[in-house]
Amino acid sequence: MARGPQLKALALLPAFALVGLTMACGAGGSGAGDVGSSSAAPAGTGSGDAGTVAKDDALAALVPADVKTDGKILVGQDQSYPPNEFQDNGKATGFDVDLGTAIGQVLGVQMEFQNSSFDGIIPGLGAKKYEMGISSFSINADRLQSVDMISYFSAGTSLAVLKGNPDGLKIDDLCGKKIAVQKGTTQVEDLDKKNAACTGGGKPAIEVTQLQAQTDVNLALTAKRVQGELADSPVIDYAVKQTNGQLESVGTPYDTAPYGIVLPKNSGDYGKAVQGAIQKLIDSGAYKKIMDKWGLNAAGAVTKSEINPAS
Repeated sequence: MARGPQLKALALLPAFALVGLTMACGAGGSGAGDVGSSSAAPAGTGSGDAGTVAKDDALAALVPADVKTDGKILVGQDQSYPPNEFQDNGKATGFDVDLGTAIGQVLGVQMEFQNSSFDGIIPGLGAKKYEMGISSFSINADRLQSVDMISYFSAGTSLAVLKGNPDGLKIDDLCGKKIAVQKGTTQVEDLDKKNAACTGGGKPAIEVTQLQAQTDVNLALTAKRVQGELADSPVIDYAVKQTNGQLESVGTPYDTAPYGIVLPKNSGDYGKAVQGAIQKLIDSGAYKKIMDKWGLNAAGAVTKSEINPAS
């Protein structure tokens, strides 16, 4: 992942793109506290801390023996999606990492975050390579055919362009424009629909560039290889902040949908344990602290975590 430009170009890259160049280092872990993560959270990744969360014995008892027997849960994650999940000095960090770590604290297990391509996480869960996926997965009908998903946040799709929008991009008219997107995301499906509308209406097709890592998508835009990018709203918001005026968002987020933690299909008590842990974090205020740490918009907060499909 994150095969970046030659070293001579490093000085020209924005901070968030430099983060992406560390992606190939493998998996690590960091979180809201020192219990339940595979390493301490790196300094300088946020302004808050959820603190150590107490174990809930009743919820911990619901975790299947074959999952907790080694004392840890293996979490598949594409660590190229700041601020939700990315790497800082070779360690996993971000909103999803902190939240996952706190869930582990409630359930009395360590969370081990393993770096993966985004489109390899759900197949990896089916192959029992992972025991959970926490990687900004939007809950949709296609995914629910093969996995269970536990809701924990809500995000829409946003469009980012170069500062000043020199190419005059509009969310509802990208026909003939060069747009970058990460492989395997809901934005790929969105662009397919937009493209069908463009060509069906006699307009030129969108020139879509799919890249493996979100950090590469960001870099493609700042390097002017594309004219815009589509990604989840918190990811676009973060990219705009980190580029120090190079990018801006256009319009308002659309197609808002909840994120879901991914578990094996028919997860039963395991799903109830994870849903209960998230709800406990919401009710205790730890969830809000984690959101505040990463600057996530309060509009994306959920007050009730739910198991999808409903049991």
